[in-house]
Formats: sequence, structure tokens, C-alpha cells
Amino acid sequence: MINPTWLNTFCTLVEVNHFTQTAERLYMTQSGVSQHIKKLEQQVDCALLERHGKQFTLTVQGQNLYQQGSQLLKEWQFLEQQLKDDSPYSGLVKIQSPGSCGLQFYNQLLALQVEHKELIIDYRFAPNTSVEQAVANHSADIGFLTQAPTLSEVTSHKIGQEPLLLVTPAAIKSPTWSALNELGFISHPDAKHHAQLLLSENYSEFEHVDQIKQTGFSNQISLILEPVSLGLGFTVLPAHAVSAFNKPALIKTHHLTNPISENIYVCHHRNRPLAKRMHSVIDAIKAS
Repeated sequence: MINPTWLNTFCTLVEVNHFTQTAERLYMTQSGVSQHIKKLEQQVDCALLERHGKQFTLTVQGQNLYQQGSQLLKEWQFLEQQLKDDSPYSGLVKIQSPGSCGLQFYNQLLALQVEHKELIIDYRFAPNTSVEQAVANHSADIGFLTQAPTLSEVTSHKIGQEPLLLVTPAAIKSPTWSALNELGFISHPDAKHHAQLLLSENYSEFEHVDQIKQTGFSNQISLILEPVSLGLGFTVLPAHAVSAFNKPALIKTHHLTNPISENIYVCHHRNRPLAKRMHSVIDAIKAS
């Protein structure tokens, strides 16, 4: 079995990329760091570093060990934390979701935190693909997605739906295909997915969002409708993102013939059991 102390020294060295700074971070001497690396190389019977003076690069074996070993260390740290403290209402919960989910869920989870001051909510907004990757590499404990995950490390189940809405400048009374093409499309990180779902079911001319000229882009959920409100284009967004916009008089939401909603999934790492506090977070969202 690989010595976890030596493995931790090796992974820290890879991340810091400096022997002296690694020693400082681990409260060791530089020679102690070198000894750990040497002993680890002897244990796995292969070279992990190629040294170039004071610099180094990883061998192929070193790269493989770091990728697998860093995940193992996170699992061990999580297990240790879970064994020490598995209270349903205390400890850190790291959550990620797309913006529209976050606009709804974050306030609900803050209300839960107000009730339970020992519970710490770390909530970050990111596109679906980034959320899924964060769950897969243990950067997030829980992810909320609007697309079913595709990575084998991630498991999920559906917890709800959210309507998708076509939003134009207020002056557009009828969102005909020609009117949309004339306006142009305001894009965002999940725009292609949203547009494909809604527009394909309501416009026979629609094949792909790239048919329509792009007239803007924003990755900030609170700013996506700003260019729409100025007449610069239209977009497709989930309902919570639209309802949160602070200039509703400058935009128009259109309810199309074939309404479409996207599913909302909660996901976590397949090989990582959920702590009680994470179940508390999920239950609070489901109850809302």
C-alpha cells in the first residue's frame, strides 16, 4: 500500500512546483520533502520526477500517480471529516449550479443557514459542464444541473423542472421567425442548449442557433438581459433568471405555442456517500 504521508508530500510538490515552498506548506525541511519523494519512488519502483537542477518535470508514471493519488487524498480527507462530524446541520457544504438555479436555491439555503449557524454554505455559479466536472473531481459536494450528467463518476436524480422563456425587447409584440433573425441572439454559457429545446419545438425554420447572428454574450446571469432590454437582441432563459431581472418594463416574455421546461437534477460523486448535512441541503431544496 502506498504510504499516504509520502503521497501527500508528492501531490503537494506537484501543485506548488517548488521544493522549498512545499516544505514550508507542510512544515518540513526541504531535505525531508526530498526524502519523502525518494522513499515513494522506491516504494512504487519507478521514477516520478525528472530533475533539471532546481526544477523538475513529471514522468509519465508521476503524472498518473498525481492524477489518481490526489483523488485518493481527497477521499481520505472526506472520510476522516465524515467520521469526525456527521451532523445534519453543521459543517461545510460546497455547491455549484447554473445561474438560474442558483438565483432560486441560494436564498433558500441562506435561510437554512440562518436557522443553523454551524452550517456553512459555499455556493458557486457555473455552466452545466463545469458543475458536472467539479462534482467528478470532488471540488463540489453537490451539483444542480439542467442537463443529465454524462460523466461516469457522477450520479443524479431529477428533482424538478423550470420553464424556458423567449425574451425580446419590449417593443417586439410578435416574435416571428423573421423578427428574431433581424434582432439577433444574445448568447450565454447554456444558450445553445436552451435555444435548441425551446426554438426547435416552436419554429419550423429552426435547425441550430448558429443560423441566427449572435449580437452579444454574457456569462453573468444578472447581465444577460441587459442587452435585450436595450434592443440589441433576444435570448432564451429559464424562468427564475427572467423574473430576477430588475428592469421588467424593458423586456417582453413570450409564451409560445409549445411550452418547454428543462429538468433540474441534483448530482453527487458516485463513489462518495453523502454526509447528513448534504442531505439537509437537498431536502431543503426539494421542499421549496
